[in-house]
Amino acid sequence: MSETSVAFGQYPAAQRTIIHLSDTHLLAGNVALGGRYDTETNLRRTMERVAELGLTPDALVFTGDLTDFGEPDAYERLRDIVEPVAREWGCPVAWVAGNHDERPALRSGLLGLDPTEEPVLGEWDLGGLRLLALDSSVPGWHHGDLDDGQLEWLRSRLAEPAPLGTILALHHPPLPSHVPLFGILELQRQERLAEAIAGTDVRAILAGHLHYSTSGTFAGVPVSVAAATCYTMDIARPALSVNGMDAGQSFHLVHVYDDTITHSVVPVAGAADGDYFGPEWYERMSRLTPEERLEVFSRKPDRSGSANA
Repeated sequence: MSETSVAFGQYPAAQRTIIHLSDTHLLAGNVALGGRYDTETNLRRTMERVAELGLTPDALVFTGDLTDFGEPDAYERLRDIVEPVAREWGCPVAWVAGNHDERPALRSGLLGLDPTEEPVLGEWDLGGLRLLALDSSVPGWHHGDLDDGQLEWLRSRLAEPAPLGTILALHHPPLPSHVPLFGILELQRQERLAEAIAGTDVRAILAGHLHYSTSGTFAGVPVSVAAATCYTMDIARPALSVNGMDAGQSFHLVHVYDDTITHSVVPVAGAADGDYFGPEWYERMSRLTPEERLEVFSRKPDRSGSANA
């Protein structure tokens, strides 16, 4: 039992659910990334963890750096790992281009399109929730940018609001990073994106690139950055000493409600947990009135007697 039909709180159930993953960095032949990271095994573990959620998402969104060198075999491996899961759920996969990707191989290997240098754009209608993918990659470079054509395409799509609003997905987050190296590789000319989304129905921006989870606002819109599945940045170290580590991999569980969107960080590495809460516990709670549930679960026990014993 992953959900209950009984509303235990004041908010109704989420209208849509998205799984947000990023920075898989697969390599042809599953060569170890940097001679150190088994990116394919890490992705498979991530997808196993996704399956353990026990839900059917409305979309899987991968916000870029799908491969490390843009090799055709790496895209094939990525597709073989992810698409069977998506088919089982009957949900789309939004492949977003990152600076480590190569547009021609991505377009042909994942999208079945002509292998050109045209930006990789995408649009999905998730039952009234509009998902738009931009391509912030710059061929031959690792920093990000959005050209005039993309921004015009974005304006045209946002001219009419969607019933549940719009979520944007791109690789380079329009946010500052306290890690200086990412300042060199940030999204350039961000004011152009701000102008394009001003006054529109954009409710959230999903991004990657940083290899650590963070969030902020851009032009008044919440931005959520998912950490990587391949390796993450150890930001417990001083900013000038931050490097990668084979730990801390995670993805985001995105819930779209009437008036807000939440982004929950889901760790890939699990651990033994308690067994107090489960389907039977929720079934018992569902039989109680709201007042009875507060009495049973919210009221603190009276410890006044034990304190004087």
